[in-house]
Amino acid sequence: MSDGQVDFEVITGDFINKVIATSRRDIIDLVRQSYLTHHLGKTENPDSYFLRFKNKPEARIIALPAAIDNPEADTSVSGIKWIASYPRNIEANLQRASAVILLNDYETGYPFSCLEASQISAARTAASAVLAANHLGPAGKNAKRLSIIGGGLIARTILAFFKDEGWRFDDVVIHDISAEYRDAFIKNTNLQEVYPVRAAVDQAEALAADIVVFATTAASPHVMDERTFAPHQLVLNISLRDLSPEIVHAGNNVLDDVEHCMKANTSPHLAEQKYGHRRFINGTLAQVINGEITLDKTKATLFSPFGLGVLDLSLAMFIYRCNRAAPGRHIIPGFFPDTQRWSL
Repeated sequence: MSDGQVDFEVITGDFINKVIATSRRDIIDLVRQSYLTHHLGKTENPDSYFLRFKNKPEARIIALPAAIDNPEADTSVSGIKWIASYPRNIEANLQRASAVILLNDYETGYPFSCLEASQISAARTAASAVLAANHLGPAGKNAKRLSIIGGGLIARTILAFFKDEGWRFDDVVIHDISAEYRDAFIKNTNLQEVYPVRAAVDQAEALAADIVVFATTAASPHVMDERTFAPHQLVLNISLRDLSPEIVHAGNNVLDDVEHCMKANTSPHLAEQKYGHRRFINGTLAQVINGEITLDKTKATLFSPFGLGVLDLSLAMFIYRCNRAAPGRHIIPGFFPDTQRWSL
């Protein structure tokens, strides 16, 4: 804000795609710092709000408000992500999710930027998954097999972040209940030259990988046997609802935020409901990073991120700063026609 004027600008998906494609390692570090900032209590991250529809119960639009007040890192901002999830979109070859983020000035509350956010949402989700693998997975960023359960945008984005972070896999497999989506995933991923990907022989082969990534649209558990995972395995439970309470109860459980994840019938929440306690929760990824908790080496480890709005804000601000240095900014003059209470 200058001379009583408030600028408002729109940042398009084309620009955001270019920033993310060239900044994945920076984004992983940004997510790491955001988790630590959240752990220190320098954020506001209230519950998400869900808009649902009587005539299309599978669809929803979610509001994720958040704020960061961390002047030491030159990041004080508030805002909201408004993200629609319409699973039936894929029947028309549309992405399931679409989203925008509004950024608000921390001091005045005035919105100053609107960003296309489906890519931001996918990138911060993927970065959190790879960050968890860095701290919870095999040493040296090297695993024999990585498996992906569910072949959508999030899964493709996670693979790209693994690649740029320097992870090496002898074998990468995909399993999807739809052979059509599985084959399209393999074709598109191999064209991008991220990792060579093949179809898993069956679900059992996929579930036996060193690192298993769940990125499905499942609404309730479908992997049920508590003996499914071995102690050496890392399960990135990104879609949150694939695993039975018994599997959760049997493993190490690392979350992004305990209170946020223990709701909305996520697999950890179902386990809490079944067993009547939270003692199976070890702590958060920030606590792992800080060395505050120790995991049981005789158990498989599950990372379940509910998805924090503060991650969206952090990445949106990173992109906003990149945009300020770029030509061709989309500033909308007069978006706020009168910001002064009286004439001076």
